[in-house]
Amino acid sequence: MESFVKQTLLYDFYGELLTDRQKQVYESVVLEDYSLSEVAEDLGISRQGVHDMIRRCNKILEEYEEKLHLVEKFVRIRSQVQRIRELADAVGQTEIAGLSGEILEEL
Repeated sequence: MESFVKQTLLYDFYGELLTDRQKQVYESVVLEDYSLSEVAEDLGISRQGVHDMIRRCNKILEEYEEKLHLVEKFVRIRSQVQRIRELADAVGQTEIAGLSGEILEEL
C-alpha cells in the first residue's frame, strides 16, 4: 500500500486518539502538505520538533494498527466487496452489483 494512502487510512481510523496538538501538526504536514518549516513557524516550535512529532504520531498510529488491525480489515473487506461486484456484473446480477456498489460507497 502506498505510504500516503496508508498514513491517511491510519489517521482516519485512529487520529482521534492523538492529542489536539498532535492532530494539528499531523494534519498540517501529512494531509495538507505544509512544510515542516511552515508548521514550525506557525506553532512557534522548531522544525526538528515538528519532524519528531510526525515520527511519534506515525509510530503511535502504527501501534494502534498492530493491536486492532482495523485498517487491515477495512482494506480486506473493501477488496472482497469489489470482487463481489465484479462477479455480479459478469453474470448480470444487477441487484447484487448495485448493492455491492452501495456498500463500497459507504466504506
